Amino acid sequence: MKKKIAIIGGSYLQLPAVLKAKELGYETHCFAWREGSVCEEYADNFYPISIIEKNEILKECQRIGIDGIVSIASDVAVLTVNYVASHMGLVGNPDNYSEITTNKYLMRQCFVKNNVPSPLFTVAENDAEFSIAGFKYPLIVKPTDRSGSRGVEKVLTPTHLVAAVKRAQKEAFSGVAIIEEFVTGCEISVEAISFKGKHFILQITDKVTTGAPFFVELEHHQPTSLPDAVKVRVYEIVLHALDALNIQYGASHSELKITDNGDIKVVEIGARMGGDFIGSNLVELSTGYDYLAGTIKVAMGEFEEPQKRNCNYSGVYFLSKECEHILPYIENATFYPEIIQAEVTDHNLRNIQCSGDRSGYLIYKSAEGKFHVGNTKIDI
Repeated sequence: MKKKIAIIGGSYLQLPAVLKAKELGYETHCFAWREGSVCEEYADNFYPISIIEKNEILKECQRIGIDGIVSIASDVAVLTVNYVASHMGLVGNPDNYSEITTNKYLMRQCFVKNNVPSPLFTVAENDAEFSIAGFKYPLIVKPTDRSGSRGVEKVLTPTHLVAAVKRAQKEAFSGVAIIEEFVTGCEISVEAISFKGKHFILQITDKVTTGAPFFVELEHHQPTSLPDAVKVRVYEIVLHALDALNIQYGASHSELKITDNGDIKVVEIGARMGGDFIGSNLVELSTGYDYLAGTIKVAMGEFEEPQKRNCNYSGVYFLSKECEHILPYIENATFYPEIIQAEVTDHNLRNIQCSGDRSGYLIYKSAEGKFHVGNTKIDI
């Protein structure tokens, strides 16, 4: 009899998990609203239940008798995954730490308590009631509980702060925003997998964003071009931060900034894979390790230590009005052997304020080095 795995979320972000779980021989049970759920067509069983309905999903999982539960690219789903796992005695992170790993304000408090280097911050529960005494501009304002750059904005002067806070609060599920001192420097993320509290760092990703004011990610590239000495410091900080957040099982995606003078600050950490194809595609392309399969096997209690089989370059470029020069590469992807996947998802190209405004992508793999697209010549 096949083992059964529950997958929380049904958008295109979760589709790789459904397909990989089926490839591994598991019976898939997907929970999500039907609207916008592409996974319904592919999962063995689909349940039109909102991913925030923890108790309903728990009851259904108990009835089904699942053997594991996972979500690969959703902070909101992490809450349900840990809740169900803890109540059914399945592999998962401690439920009492779920909020800390999905709420930027609680995460910041945890970092301060555990001496994890991070930016100065405060919370804005009411747009008229917050204090930034001692802060220096520029600031960055974010919802406390959203991802994909939604509601994120850089603020240069006091006159724009209240509007930015209101925008972030509107995007937040909780209605709460966090205000931080803006940290300049290069952006990276660290992709890792954990089992029984032991962490394995798989790859470091270099990032390119739109910059101010919204900082939407336009490119990701692996492996990082950071010097080895800096990478060692990054590893030490991330391992300490994962312990502080009590992330014991599964994938994690740590976002950091490295300033011009070499300071390293942790921006945030998700107890999940990185989105934007980082976890589902790029790590395996650059290392040869099937990160997606590893994450699913952790949830099923069948984890094996990662073995990196090769070292390639991989990355993704996203299409938008700002980056319309990459459109010919997407439309003529078959002419470029480095491009392994490309798609235009919306022919109406927009200037972007969040990742949902992007209109397509191309994913590459190269043994020679970073694949440059058009006039994009950013060597990071």
